[in-house]
Amino acid sequence: MAGRDEEKRHTGVTDAGPTWAQELLEHLRPTGRDVRRIADWLAATVDATVSLRDDHGTSLAGPPTPLDENLVADIVSGRIASAAWEGDGRHLRLMRVELPAPAKAGVLVVSRTAPFDRRAFEVVTHTAAALELLLRAERTAVTGHRLARATSDLRLAILQLLMVEDTVAARRVAAGLWPGLLDADTACVYVVESTPEDRDRLAEACLAATRDHALVVRCPAMDAHVIVVTPHDTAGRELRGLCDRHPDTFLGGSVPQSLAHTATAYGQAVSALAVARFRPDKTAVYAERTHPERLMDPAVLRAWTTRLLRPLDTLPHHTRAELLATTRLGLEFTAVAAAKVLGVSRNTVRARMERVEALLGTDFSDLTVRATVHLALNAQVGIAECYPGAATAPDRLDDVLDGPALRGWAHDLLARLDLDSRDLRRTLRTWIAAGGNSERAAHLLGVHAQTVREHVRSAEPVLERQLLAAGSDLYEVVLAHLTTGDLPTPVLPVTESGLPDSPVHR
Repeated sequence: MAGRDEEKRHTGVTDAGPTWAQELLEHLRPTGRDVRRIADWLAATVDATVSLRDDHGTSLAGPPTPLDENLVADIVSGRIASAAWEGDGRHLRLMRVELPAPAKAGVLVVSRTAPFDRRAFEVVTHTAAALELLLRAERTAVTGHRLARATSDLRLAILQLLMVEDTVAARRVAAGLWPGLLDADTACVYVVESTPEDRDRLAEACLAATRDHALVVRCPAMDAHVIVVTPHDTAGRELRGLCDRHPDTFLGGSVPQSLAHTATAYGQAVSALAVARFRPDKTAVYAERTHPERLMDPAVLRAWTTRLLRPLDTLPHHTRAELLATTRLGLEFTAVAAAKVLGVSRNTVRARMERVEALLGTDFSDLTVRATVHLALNAQVGIAECYPGAATAPDRLDDVLDGPALRGWAHDLLARLDLDSRDLRRTLRTWIAAGGNSERAAHLLGVHAQTVREHVRSAEPVLERQLLAAGSDLYEVVLAHLTTGDLPTPVLPVTESGLPDSPVHR
């Protein structure tokens, strides 16, 4: 026992508390990694003043210590790995520490009033090695983070190119990292929703589920959304499985669209997502629900759409595609959200939509006008073939909305509201006529604005459509009101065939 005690006195080891090695290891755990904290620990452990500086003399941790710069230069350059100095009542140890680029190296300086014994020397030596490991790990983590951020930004850039129908540039950008990803002619768009706090985890799960065979993008407009563009709908089943494995996760998907119509597919996915929130399996696809344009005479709808949008045909192709894509998103979402998705300013979105308003002679502040133009934009994408028997385009929207199938759909949809004793149907009709403004609708109805909002919110699960957020769901309900005659059809200018610059109001 005496011999063991003698050994402990020589080595400076005591039995009290954890050893310094254990304490140092604790500082290397992911939750405790901090250069300044390790420097403070070293100072307390060896009863010294500790600092860490780079090759330019910048302090990285601890208070700066006056040093012989020639000696520091020798250590930084690698001529010597360490040095000891004694004088003026101080004992110094200087040790070289590798630093992440662009720095060459740093110097760990430990200053004590007492000489360095074996224990203190070992603590300093191992701490210097631990600092190198920590700094190397931080450099690797930073590099990995930058690479992940660059890859994420690249995915977003590709999506934004697809949103404005620039498929050639999108394929060119994607070819470098994901060869063949966008070689398909068609794709489906899915929007997966969780919570903002879980979105990064959800995005990683989407990447794993699709095995890099899809474009996975963190939505720049909605903090809880992940957008997935999957060619040929190859990853639909895997994405649906995410909703089973992850709680509070919902999935909305589009029907297959050409890559040039990614913006339309995105709108469809968001619309389906609203339905998914009311489904037990938390998933929905746009095609699963009957949409009004599918109940219209396709030849009449196409002819009317062509005539309504003819003023835009005089524009260069790129400008026209840019205006149409921006208007589609601007009608689906707020200007701010559309701007984030497209990667432009909200003023740019507003300016483009105002130009479309001027060309079409419309006013987008009117919900019935927005629903009508939205119908035309969707019809332009959805009806690809030319139908015979539509040589003469209808002048009025009433002619497009005329048909037993469409009228039956509209009456059945709105009749769901009649079961509520609060007269939700009257409130909703008045709210739409007031441009979706609860205060104006409340004034017309003689009730409080909060009552209007509660009635509209109560109508959402009944109709299985999201109404308070402008978009496809709301426009379908507006079209139902126009079809049944509950709201007057808007007066829109049409252009004479062959005379695209000659609007005629009818």
